[in-house]
Amino acid sequence: MNNNLKQINTQVYEKCGLKMSDFQIEDESKEYEACRFELNGRSIISRKAKITPKKAGQFVVYWKRNSQGIIAPLEEADRFDFYVVSVITEKQLGQFVFPKSVLIEKGILSTSKKEGKRAFRVYPNWEIVKSIQAKRTQKWQQYYFYEINDSTDFKKVKELYATN
Repeated sequence: MNNNLKQINTQVYEKCGLKMSDFQIEDESKEYEACRFELNGRSIISRKAKITPKKAGQFVVYWKRNSQGIIAPLEEADRFDFYVVSVITEKQLGQFVFPKSVLIEKGILSTSKKEGKRAFRVYPNWEIVKSIQAKRTQKWQQYYFYEINDSTDFKKVKELYATN
């Protein structure tokens, strides 16, 4: 387990009564600290977003290899409950907890009607965004975000992981 996830486990999950198990590192997407684990029996796909120098927000990959070995978006039928994205700067740490249902609604997961995305941007609450699209995205993403600091909202964390 990487240091960031260890810190989140100690500072957040344990304090919320959330127990990690079945931790597995994913060989691909190592630069995004790709892993999967269970959290109180809920299946989690986890990534760390990357800061990009020329655009606001942080960038995160969201794909798998299909049966032909080609990169493809994750699908509605894939087994997981939440896609968790950790965002980190020199002074801030936070997490997005996206339920599968929201990823379907937002067109990030592939469904029988629409192909999903292989990557997307996340905009933590400390990010100043200027474009209309980024503002719109940040607005809906904020519901699924919590900052990890001395005033972490543990009630919100518990609510996020209780969502379907």
